[in-house]
Amino acid sequence: MTITRNARTCAMQALFQFDSGRDGEHDAVIRSLQSGESPGNESERREGFALATRVWERRAEADAATAALSLDWPVHRQPRVDRNLIRLGWYEITVAGVSPAHCINDIVEIAKAYASEKSAAFVNAVLDQMAKPGTPS
Repeated sequence: MTITRNARTCAMQALFQFDSGRDGEHDAVIRSLQSGESPGNESERREGFALATRVWERRAEADAATAALSLDWPVHRQPRVDRNLIRLGWYEITVAGVSPAHCINDIVEIAKAYASEKSAAFVNAVLDQMAKPGTPS
């Protein structure tokens, strides 16, 4: 199954909400994705939410992998959007087996649209390291 950029964007939006304390409020997060502020069609929004829940369940693993690659920026100090885009990329690359090139490109474009000016470069650098063979996941 190919994951669209719209589904990834919805996944990032859901992960952001989970990370903001709404991790037990799945119905509220789903409603927020359906409110019209999230991109894509209903299928992409559902796919994004499902992806986000899988990523969220494995966030400790993603954070451990990220911590090893970003010593100057501990996970807890990273901006919430960056942190969750990296979690999403980690999951897709290491767990779901998605092509790193396509995944990283989409996630960097999402970072450009939703995060700070320097976020795209930071997210790209971390995900690029994660995608290299032999990098501990």
